Amino acid sequence: MPATVQLFYFDAGGGHRASAVALKTVIERQGYPWDVQLVNFQELMDPLDLLRRLTGLRIQDFYNLMLKNRWTLGTTKLLRVLHAGIRKYHAEQVERLVEFWADATPVLAVSLIPHFNRVLAEALARVSPSTPFVTILTDLADYPPHFWIEPDAGYVICGTDRAVQQARELGVEEYRIFRVSGMIVRPDFYDPIEVDREAERLRLGLEPAVPTGLILFGSHAPGLVADLVERVASSGLEVQLIVICGRNAALAEELRARRFRIPVHVVGFTDRVPYYMHLADFFIGKPGPGSISEALVKNLPVIVECNAFTLPQERYNAQWILEQGVGIVVKSFREIDSALARLLAPGQLEEYRTRARSIEIKAVFEIPRILASLISSARAPVTD
Repeated sequence: MPATVQLFYFDAGGGHRASAVALKTVIERQGYPWDVQLVNFQELMDPLDLLRRLTGLRIQDFYNLMLKNRWTLGTTKLLRVLHAGIRKYHAEQVERLVEFWADATPVLAVSLIPHFNRVLAEALARVSPSTPFVTILTDLADYPPHFWIEPDAGYVICGTDRAVQQARELGVEEYRIFRVSGMIVRPDFYDPIEVDREAERLRLGLEPAVPTGLILFGSHAPGLVADLVERVASSGLEVQLIVICGRNAALAEELRARRFRIPVHVVGFTDRVPYYMHLADFFIGKPGPGSISEALVKNLPVIVECNAFTLPQERYNAQWILEQGVGIVVKSFREIDSALARLLAPGQLEEYRTRARSIEIKAVFEIPRILASLISSARAPVTD
């Protein structure tokens, strides 16, 4: 019977599940003899979800509603409330996990979620102290305290030098820190796409040789996208857009009904994001670690917004973009016309694309080897 490896995720924002599924896919493709199980942490903790008790709405669903409606001003204070609730129910959460692991424990437990890593590590240590616990940051950096990295919670896998430094500052020993190249990105983003870009643009109603931007705000696109498209269309610049609306069907319907000065191709929910990025020259969206990383894997420079409405854990991402020289950060998308003018100035787009191509993001292929080494070390006999 194959050894069990458990990957913990939840559906707040979509990136955690996507990372877990991508990692499971690559582990299986690389031939590791493990039974990789995806475990939804929210489902395990549903009986302890106070918001669900009061409103019927899960915490992860409320989070997604916040993103869709952009109710993100003041989320730093909301984090304190969340952490207070986690502390209040810490003992009960540990007991739930101890019960979950009572019959059988995995050879490795991997968290791809923030906030609950002390709970996971403590429960696993009670049930099976020899089983390694690993936290994989799916953000470019931590947002301490008690967001991703817990000093006594096993191993941490970091995708940037900043996250590594944070782990050290929080007291994690060097042997428990692993540095990989960037964030986890779905393996299909690395697959070659053998299509004629100009012909495909024509097929979608776009001009074959006009600079093409892709607008994407994740699976819960906010209503501000319509205003953003209008601003780009009214900029007077020679540009066109592919707009992915995710699960916001009303937004897609609204955009399709409007007539813009420039060509605009509207897409609803799709699993063909790599294809649409292949047709684009640059990316416009929020500074989420997943979207930024996907864009860079497809060699797209990025334009993102960072202000008081930006989630606190994503604000470093904007700084990282500037440090790497792979995009433009605006305080508000009301400045999108000036940002586009900079990006599309003679020679600038290709220069940005060259820097984007230089960023190595291959964590999804590197992490399985790290996990295998931890399993081997845990199984190795102890010698005097």
